[in-house]
Amino acid sequence: MGIYTEQVVPRLVNVACGTKESAPLRRRVCAGLRGEVLEIGFGSGLNVPFYPPAVTRVDAVEPSDVGWRLAGKRLAATPVLVQRAGLDGQCLPFADATYDAALSTWTLCTVPDAVAALREVRRVLKPGGALHFLEHGLAPDEGVRRWQHRLDPLEQRVFAGCHLTRPITGLLTEAGFTITELDVFYEKGAPKPMGADSLGIAVAP
Repeated sequence: MGIYTEQVVPRLVNVACGTKESAPLRRRVCAGLRGEVLEIGFGSGLNVPFYPPAVTRVDAVEPSDVGWRLAGKRLAATPVLVQRAGLDGQCLPFADATYDAALSTWTLCTVPDAVAALREVRRVLKPGGALHFLEHGLAPDEGVRRWQHRLDPLEQRVFAGCHLTRPITGLLTEAGFTITELDVFYEKGAPKPMGADSLGIAVAP
């Protein structure tokens, strides 16, 4: 990876995904997490303040050293044991049926093979384990979709491979999850092409 991807993008994401508007969404997606949790795309730990008391441990999958360093203050302030336990969501170094729950926020847009990553998450979840997700992707409205397809090449260059046009619910079902809760909406304060969000819970068989 180049200097821009390694040094600049994690800082851009820390700012862009750390707005006050995102806080209520992070609180919503983290609600109900419990036990041992896997978080893919941990980033700079923006979800850490919203882990419920029922969470006993979080194994964080994060490839960026800069992102992990930016998480330092949040990690120091939480009573939850959080450890960096993997670098690649597409190949998780954990045994089958390890985790009670998993968490993914604004991650599937950037993972090169999102279905492979989701299949790995499903593998390491216990039967009936829940993946809590908050992702931006393909908008529900055709007019917004047209803009997403126009802007997608620029988005990928600026944010190191981030896609605007991934069908989030389709990726989850293709990976073998059953979606039990889903809210599709445009994120407040964000341009619609970048803020078409899906928030919900998907359960592993």
